[in-house]
Amino acid sequence: MRMTTYMWLLERARQLEPRLRDIRRRLHRWPELGFQEFQTANLIAETLSSLGVPFRSGVGRTGVVASLGSGAPTIALRADMDALPIQEKTGLPYASQVPGVMHACGHDAHVAALLGAAMLLRDADLRGSVRLIFQPAEETVDEEGRSGADRMVEAGVLDGVDAIAASHVVVDEPVGTVLVSSGPILAATDAFQLAILGSAAHGAYPHKGIDAIVLAAQVVNAIQSIVARRIDPMEAGVITVGTISGGRKANVIADRVELTGTIRSFSPTVRRQIAESLREACELVRAQKGDYVLEISQGHPTTVNDAALAALVERVAADMGLEVRPEVPSPVSEDFSLYTQHVPGVYFLVGAAPEEGPRRQAHSSRFDLDERALPVAAAMLAGTALEFLSA
Repeated sequence: MRMTTYMWLLERARQLEPRLRDIRRRLHRWPELGFQEFQTANLIAETLSSLGVPFRSGVGRTGVVASLGSGAPTIALRADMDALPIQEKTGLPYASQVPGVMHACGHDAHVAALLGAAMLLRDADLRGSVRLIFQPAEETVDEEGRSGADRMVEAGVLDGVDAIAASHVVVDEPVGTVLVSSGPILAATDAFQLAILGSAAHGAYPHKGIDAIVLAAQVVNAIQSIVARRIDPMEAGVITVGTISGGRKANVIADRVELTGTIRSFSPTVRRQIAESLREACELVRAQKGDYVLEISQGHPTTVNDAALAALVERVAADMGLEVRPEVPSPVSEDFSLYTQHVPGVYFLVGAAPEEGPRRQAHSSRFDLDERALPVAAAMLAGTALEFLSA
C-alpha cells in the first residue's frame, strides 16, 4: 500500500521514540524554572551538536535558537522549556529530583518533540529555512514583567521569519489526535490589583467609620455581573476575584481591603469593556464615602491562529492518518501570542492522554502523559515546516 505524502515522516519519527523518550525523561528528572533553564539549554545544545545543527545559546537569557536549510521562505518552530514551582507526587521512576519544581505542563515533551523535528529535518531537502526556537519562561515573567517570548522577540528571533508554529500536548485527548482551528483559540489575560479604602472605627460603633469589608463585598457582587450583564452573550469573557484580604481584629471596622484577580477575553472590544466595567464597579465605593485604588496590568494578547496555517496543519495531520478535530477556544493564555503579533502563526494541540488511569491534568502535582505522543508531535512540527516550504 502506498504511503501518503507525510506518512513516512510519522513512521520515521516513531523509530526515534526511544531517543525522544530518553530526552524527555532526562528533562523531567531535572526541571528548571523560567530563566533558569541552564541544564535544559545544555542538553538541547548537546543534542543539536550531535546532529550537526548550528545553533546559538543564551538567546533571551537562557534560550537556544537553531537553523536548518537556507534562504527564504523561513518558518519558525517553537518549544517552551520551563517547569513549574510544584512538588511532584507521581512516583514515576524519572520523577523530578528538584524539590518543589516539576514539569507539570509538558514542556519537557515539547523540547523533546522539537529536537525530534530537528532529527527529521536535518537531512531533508528544504526549500527554504527552518528556525528552531527553544524558549525560556513561558510560565513566568522576569523582574521587568517580561516573559520568555518577549525576550526572544526582543533578541531578534523573528527577523526574516515568515510564519511560526508551535504544538502543545493535551492529556484530555488520546494519542493520534491533533486539534487545530483558525481564529482566536487562547485568551488574552490581564490582572488587576484593587485596594478598597475606608476608615477604621470600633466594631461597636460602625456608624463612626467606613467599613471597607462591606464596600468590598458590594464591589465583588458588582464584578460578578460584568460578564453576565455588560458583555454580549455571544462573546466570551471571564473576570475572577482570586484573593481578598482585609481587617486586623474582630472588633475593629476595617479601613482597607485588598483584592486581586484575573481577566480573560478573546476580542479587543470585550477586553476593553471588562476593564471599563471593573472601574465602574469600583465607583460604588466612592458613592458611599470610601475610596479605591485600581491597577489593571495587561498580560498576553489573544492567540489567533492564521487560517491558512491552520488549514496547512490540518492537511498534514490528515495526511499522516491522524484524527483531526477542531481546537475549542480556551480561556487559558500563552505567550506564543507575542510571536503572532509579528508574523502569522498556528498553535495546535497533540493528544497525549495515558491509556490507563485517571487523567492527570496540567499544573497538577500528578501530571503525566503518554510518551507515544512524542513522535507524533515531532512529525507534526516537521511536516508543518515541510508543507509550508513546499507551498
